[in-house]
Amino acid sequence: GRDEIQKFCQRSFVFKSPFQFARAASSSKRQGGAELCSVQDGYPQLSAYERKRLKNITENAKFFAALKLHEVCVDPPQVPAGPLPMVPENQVENSKLTEDLLATWMKITHILMIFSRYQYSLNSMVLSEDNVKKVVKNRVCSVAIHPSESIIFVAAGDKYGQIGLWNVTEEGAHVFIPHNYSVNCMHFSPSNPAHLLSLSHDVLRCGDVTRAIFDEICRSEGSLSSFDFLEDNASTAIVGYWDGSIAVVDRRTPGTSLELSANIGFKITRTVHVHPVNKQYFVAAGSVDVRIYDVRYLKSDGNKPVSSLNGHTKSVASAYFSPVTGNRVVTVCADDKLRVYDTSSLSSTVAVLSTVRHNNNTGRWLTRFRAIWDPKQEDCFVVGSMARPRQIEVYQDTGKLLHSFYNVDYLGSVCSINVVHPSRNILVGGNSSGRLHVFKEQ
Repeated sequence: GRDEIQKFCQRSFVFKSPFQFARAASSSKRQGGAELCSVQDGYPQLSAYERKRLKNITENAKFFAALKLHEVCVDPPQVPAGPLPMVPENQVENSKLTEDLLATWMKITHILMIFSRYQYSLNSMVLSEDNVKKVVKNRVCSVAIHPSESIIFVAAGDKYGQIGLWNVTEEGAHVFIPHNYSVNCMHFSPSNPAHLLSLSHDVLRCGDVTRAIFDEICRSEGSLSSFDFLEDNASTAIVGYWDGSIAVVDRRTPGTSLELSANIGFKITRTVHVHPVNKQYFVAAGSVDVRIYDVRYLKSDGNKPVSSLNGHTKSVASAYFSPVTGNRVVTVCADDKLRVYDTSSLSSTVAVLSTVRHNNNTGRWLTRFRAIWDPKQEDCFVVGSMARPRQIEVYQDTGKLLHSFYNVDYLGSVCSINVVHPSRNILVGGNSSGRLHVFKEQ
């Protein structure tokens, strides 16, 4: 009667969700929804408000019953126990989008793990008293390390033409004088480490241990500044001059003359470096200019660069390609900045990837800093520092400082020139008094 209708009306306004209301409405329809309509007509004692309210409730009940929401409200399927395939619910198996997503997850994790291992290896490298040695008499201008994995064998060239050779496992170093002027650049041959090539102002020599001789490769009346190999077999090299020009040398040609001399428009060429993959390209640095050239198109004059690395406001000390892909170039400039350029695509103008504020004011008594890449880590480079305590710094190509090598007991001077072993965790730094400092794993 009237009490039942009032109870039904009261219940319809206390449901917590439409689903509960729909279930109740559907149930009410099955149990006597039709009777409610007849009751409405059979009870004239209901007020107009109550009759209208009852009508609305009845119509709403029919509407929600028609939606059958109570049939949709089912419990979700249970996830089975044990390993499950990594397949999204809304995609089919082996979907390309899913593969790309999982590949990205793997890639970023792999990069993070590589850096974790690299960071660990940097932390494991220490300097001891036995690994500090005065190898040459004067300021170190160049350092090279033999690729041997069993013995640490290093060479240092100084300001007055001396080359010191040091087997780090032994006490003494041996000094040779194959040059009259500063040894600006030095490399072990990548194809034959029995050869140590060294460059001074007037001559490029090859120290051949098999013949126990420092042979002449080329001699020039100009002032030579740097060199790098154009081929893996080290038969040809690109050579830079302090007057800004560059030259090509072929060791297979009899005599000591140059194959080609080219004016690239520089006032000074401090460093030259060959691309590790596309060896027809080399980057030259000097004055405020850093440019990439194609050796195949060099001529005596009027040479145009492939790419220009702009932004330097003072003289540039060095520019080197990253060791594996050549997709980066790091430069050191007297405007107190380290710059990393993105050379993955050699357009006419190369973009700056990152810039680091760095005190490069070494003064007249220290060799200028040269930032060199770690051969084992494509995107990390090493550079000297003016900071105290004295240290050698490692940066990521993003500009992040990853690590600082220091030892307050055995490193008390600035190491301007550094070299990293190609396969072992070994760093060698040279200072202005002829000493080498070897950081290595304990």
